[in-house]
Amino acid sequence: MASDTQDTPKLQLETVIGFNGRVCAGLRVHPDREHLIYPLGCTVIVKNIKDGKQDFLHGHTQNVTCVAVSKSGRYIATGQVNFMGFKGDVIIWNYAQRAIHARQQLHKNKVEALSFSPNDKYLVSLGGQDDGSIVVWDVETKQAICGSPASAQSTGRCFTVRYSNTNDNVFVSAGTGTLRVWALDLPNRKIRPSECQTGKLKRTVKCIEISHDDQFIFCGTVTGDIMKVFMKTGPLNVCGPKEIKNCLGVTAIRLLKSGDLLVGSGHGLLTLCSANNFETLKEVQLEKGVTSIAVSGEEPHFYVGTEASQIYRVGFSDFKAELISTSHSSAVKDVAIPFGTSELFATCSTDDIRLWHINKPKEVLRITVPNMTCNSLDFMVDGHSIISGWNDGKIRLFGPESGRLMHIINNAHRMGVSAIAGTRDCKRIVSGGEEGGVCVWELQPTSHRLVEVMKQHKATVTCIGIKGNDRECVTSSSDGSCIFWDLVQLVSIKMVLANTMYRTVCYHPGEFHIIAGGTDRKISYWDVSEGWPIRELEASKSGAINAVHITQDGKYFVSGGDDRVVKVWDYMEGCVTHVGVAHSGSITSVKICMNSRTLVSTSADGAILRWKFPHPSSS
Repeated sequence: MASDTQDTPKLQLETVIGFNGRVCAGLRVHPDREHLIYPLGCTVIVKNIKDGKQDFLHGHTQNVTCVAVSKSGRYIATGQVNFMGFKGDVIIWNYAQRAIHARQQLHKNKVEALSFSPNDKYLVSLGGQDDGSIVVWDVETKQAICGSPASAQSTGRCFTVRYSNTNDNVFVSAGTGTLRVWALDLPNRKIRPSECQTGKLKRTVKCIEISHDDQFIFCGTVTGDIMKVFMKTGPLNVCGPKEIKNCLGVTAIRLLKSGDLLVGSGHGLLTLCSANNFETLKEVQLEKGVTSIAVSGEEPHFYVGTEASQIYRVGFSDFKAELISTSHSSAVKDVAIPFGTSELFATCSTDDIRLWHINKPKEVLRITVPNMTCNSLDFMVDGHSIISGWNDGKIRLFGPESGRLMHIINNAHRMGVSAIAGTRDCKRIVSGGEEGGVCVWELQPTSHRLVEVMKQHKATVTCIGIKGNDRECVTSSSDGSCIFWDLVQLVSIKMVLANTMYRTVCYHPGEFHIIAGGTDRKISYWDVSEGWPIRELEASKSGAINAVHITQDGKYFVSGGDDRVVKVWDYMEGCVTHVGVAHSGSITSVKICMNSRTLVSTSADGAILRWKFPHPSSS
């Protein structure tokens, strides 16, 4: 039985690769100009710009949806989404202590946007579509002051909120057909809106900026234009719009001290334009839509986040974009480490395979196959190729240095390739499909040959393990079976069955046992020669076991699954020695490097985590 994770020693987290670029205005620069703040799943990362050191703010239970930083830098505020019927948390963090200052739960399901007042006195929060309310919080007392519906019933949904730059009692909200300036009446605990009458102009506003003297509101719209609104007591007057060169809408906007505007569009165009007439001064094209623009004081550059989960540093003078951080923007399906080395590892996801340095979060190579998902990958032992299985039913072989497509096996599995592994002699590939078939392929200098199709599984083949002598392999399937195959006679030898959907299987280095995990939340040891069960471990209190991997000496193994916890186990004792709690999504794959010094885990939120393995090999 696994011990309580609260009392178990914790794994040391060394690096997190990932950034949720889909969060609007999710990338922020702290006023100290030394740290970037951004979300990844339910974690908030504070990253030192110079040395790359990361701090992690853990407290949310589901994905973070918005981030705000107070003007003084004392506080960070974050909001999250939650399951239908549950409240979305708002957390105010003490930046210096990296600790929770206050937690509030008033909004239904989701927190859409947050903004601090100029003197850090108040925080305004906007609920999502199922909530539709605005709440003002007192930061010091940690209590809600008042709230109100964000928009009138005759208008649409509200998307964003922004506090005044000079007045703690004034803020602005905007959305579909609604633009309001709110006044806080503290003695009566009320917030009172003033509607902006836009007349015939019907716009959906996704982002807003307020001029430094609070005279104008700049509204970025989904139609690709910007409204400049004169903000005074009494009626509000529209001075725009002025359409600028943007398609897929204006998705991010920042006003500079010079009075010029930085504008990001949904198709990745970043523009510097004049706030007076919106004339384009400079522009640069980025990969995919811009979602965040982070500016810090008098710095010679600013930072931009995109939907592709990339962070760029852009210089004001030359307006050239330098890519400083990249990561997967969707679930990471698999991770592989080359045989005999502990310097590199590869991950796969929708559209691409990426090769990384293991000691620093730097992307070495990216292999892209548009509109396809790579479900599984492996390195051939000789290091000459990366083999990969894709959802279009094809097996693709790439050069690990050039990324060039070396060979392709068409129609390998009619419903998609779900698992793949290469033999030690590098002459054959064993693949598994969504339909349950197991195929053995012989690689030839310029072609390939299908050796055999072995059909015994009734559902998706989830994992493949091959013995060191290449004469036998084991496959796991969601039909509840693990089958041992003779790779010489090309027939099944034996089958083990359990009341579970197996997700993963792995040979012990001694090759006398296998361990397997699945939806029953258990890890099972099986005898290879007889197919008998040896031991069963309760590996998780909630959620399936999706991945296991054993060290080269066979003394320890690691597991991960839907409970988001990485666990290191003593193989003989069957007990947990260390746990890693940092993932925000279901863990999809885990691997221990050859020298047993580093552990890599990936998850469904696109994150790649590198841990210090607590039991390094003596060799």
